[in-house]
Amino acid sequence: MDENNNYKIPEDIYIEREEPIIEVKKKRSFRGSLLSYIALALVASLVGGIASAFVTPRLYGGVLPDPNANKYVHAAPVNINTNDSINTVSAVAKKAMNSVVGITTVEEVQDFFFLPQNVEGVGSGVIVDGNGYILTNSHVVADGNAKSVNVLFENGDKKPGTVMWNDSILDLAIVKVDAVGLPVADLGDSDDIEIGEIVVAIGNPLGLEFQRTVTSGIISGLHRAIQVSRNNVIEDLIQTDASINPGNSGGPLLNSKGEVIGINTAKIKTAEGLGFSIPINQAKTVIEEVIKNGTYQTVFMGISGMSLEDYQAALGIRLSNDKGVILLEVSENSPAQRAGLLNGDIITKIDDVEIDNMTKLKKSLYRYKQGDNASLTIKRTNEEINVDIEFTQIR
Repeated sequence: MDENNNYKIPEDIYIEREEPIIEVKKKRSFRGSLLSYIALALVASLVGGIASAFVTPRLYGGVLPDPNANKYVHAAPVNINTNDSINTVSAVAKKAMNSVVGITTVEEVQDFFFLPQNVEGVGSGVIVDGNGYILTNSHVVADGNAKSVNVLFENGDKKPGTVMWNDSILDLAIVKVDAVGLPVADLGDSDDIEIGEIVVAIGNPLGLEFQRTVTSGIISGLHRAIQVSRNNVIEDLIQTDASINPGNSGGPLLNSKGEVIGINTAKIKTAEGLGFSIPINQAKTVIEEVIKNGTYQTVFMGISGMSLEDYQAALGIRLSNDKGVILLEVSENSPAQRAGLLNGDIITKIDDVEIDNMTKLKKSLYRYKQGDNASLTIKRTNEEINVDIEFTQIR
């Protein structure tokens, strides 16, 4: 293809078209000549049909006539070897399989009569450090509320796990087991992926009976958003048509190099081929911090607020803004107070990220570390101003 995404027809690929040559060497009778003419007509018809099949333009792999030569050149050649895809999936599975684990949990919940009841859960995870650190979904470990967590390895070993960190907003968690020398998955770059790429998902769909099931597909979309609860919309997701089912949650989505580019988190139940993964780049900083310090804490602003939409609905009023977070309280000696924020200010952006609600604001803080600076866009008495804030404290 050229720089304008138009197909270019290679000049060195063509099909020679030879005209049929029929030579009459001796005089024949009228009957013999008639038969010859009939045979000639049939041959010409046959050759013409074959030639027309080559002359007819086709969308893929067809041919177009070259007006300057008695040749036919291929249009938009597509070289596809289906075995390549098969071999790619097989190679990825072999590379990553031993770094994928099963996770079982027991959570105590109240039944209809408010009596405690143990509920078992199952999911997947991927080893991100050889000293026993495993990345999974927050909902796999009951958002940190599981009574027990057990990790099942490819070799059949089973070890108890401890939830070191989790965040239900990001739907990510890190589980630690007492082990060393574990096989570690390679982490890829989720910012460097494209729609149409081959991807492979490994996990435990529908329970441990089908553990480490391999499915494959392509990246169907990027920067997707799905609502997982009334107050939480997970954004910037990778969409894939690789089959993802309950139990796949927490397992890896891998690229053709066998690198983890996402953590499988959800699927649309009412449709086929609509699965979603959290980009791995969202977890890298957390992984490094948990391995180094044993936990991860986001920077904080020192504010209390609510979405402008909920605020207007609660008070039955209508403000000029539709989106943003309105500040109800600014804590003393906090980064927000030092930046000059006031009660009633409406935050609409942090740097280049638009802020619609408190969930979006909290997620945006994962981009920053202690000592980082950010520019806040706020509305104050219908005037838009920019305020610089320095994140100097950890909550």
